[in-house]
Amino acid sequence: MQSDKRFNIPDDLKQCISFHGHLCPGLVYGYIVAKESIKLLDLKRSMDEEIVAICENDSCAVDGLQVMLGTTAGKGNLIIRDYGKNAYTVINRSSKKAYRFSRKTTYIYDGKHKDEFADLESAVSAGTANDQEKARQRLLKAIDLFSKPFDEVFSTKSAEISMPPYAPMAPSVSCAVCGEMTMQTKMVPKKDEAGKLICLPCSNLVNLMS
Repeated sequence: MQSDKRFNIPDDLKQCISFHGHLCPGLVYGYIVAKESIKLLDLKRSMDEEIVAICENDSCAVDGLQVMLGTTAGKGNLIIRDYGKNAYTVINRSSKKAYRFSRKTTYIYDGKHKDEFADLESAVSAGTANDQEKARQRLLKAIDLFSKPFDEVFSTKSAEISMPPYAPMAPSVSCAVCGEMTMQTKMVPKKDEAGKLICLPCSNLVNLMS
């Protein structure tokens, strides 16, 4: 960040960077979507499953949503449907309202370093950029994205969506083959041994051997 001292990083974005490991365009996508959804849906960070995020990719943006909204895989309120789309739906369970945010167009750099960015972009695309050049390209793009009006980057639509179920709770039991404790609802009956359950890896192994 030393080469662009005029870029003042907000504290909440710093938290995203700390969690993710670095500043990059993908993280900024998730951050700005989270900020817009907080505004539109009047959200506070989800302590349990009050908020649900449905991400249509598994990119860096997901980490921005996790930090800002409290939507995590462990709590079950982060759903990834990896269609490769830069699109995100955020749901407020209490108000039963949701918005879907979808990136509008191919990215165009509008910052003050257009010639430098064009050269870096060409080098990255050609596979000739070194680590320092890759980092510089990510930084310039991230700063540029952060400075754009949200509506220039994403389209926003109210979403009609069936409310996702809460994360399931079930006891763990011992697999009849490997003996490891496994969530009961994730197991399958053991063939020819009524009442016994086996985990999916053992089930796959048994099927391969049969």
